[in-house]
Amino acid sequence: QVQLVESGGGLVQAGGSLRLSCVASGSNFRLAVIGWYRQAPGQQRELVADISAGGITHYADSVKGRFTIAGANAKDTVYLQMNSLKPEDTAVYYCHSKGWMVELLREYDSWGQGTQLTVSS
Repeated sequence: QVQLVESGGGLVQAGGSLRLSCVASGSNFRLAVIGWYRQAPGQQRELVADISAGGITHYADSVKGRFTIAGANAKDTVYLQMNSLKPEDTAVYYCHSKGWMVELLREYDSWGQGTQLTVSS
């Protein structure tokens, strides 16, 4: 198993910025992709942004130009820099990763616990 630990959520005013962090840990794993989803109460969980091991990124149309996903040099941490935040960004944000447990020769598919972002007008 790969454990994902998230941090950085909170309350911010519209137009403000916030950075989410996700730290992945486990026994000899290789990330294939890691990223962020978000879910508002009663709504579907949606992809916000992700990044592959090869550095390929994807963004939801609603966040393009405002959010940036990037990995740290340690390779086990991913950040979501969120700028120009809007009330519509309010949701629980979940870190997600898929990859390979090298010595176990087994795939993993892991989710973090979620962190709340609230954007006020």
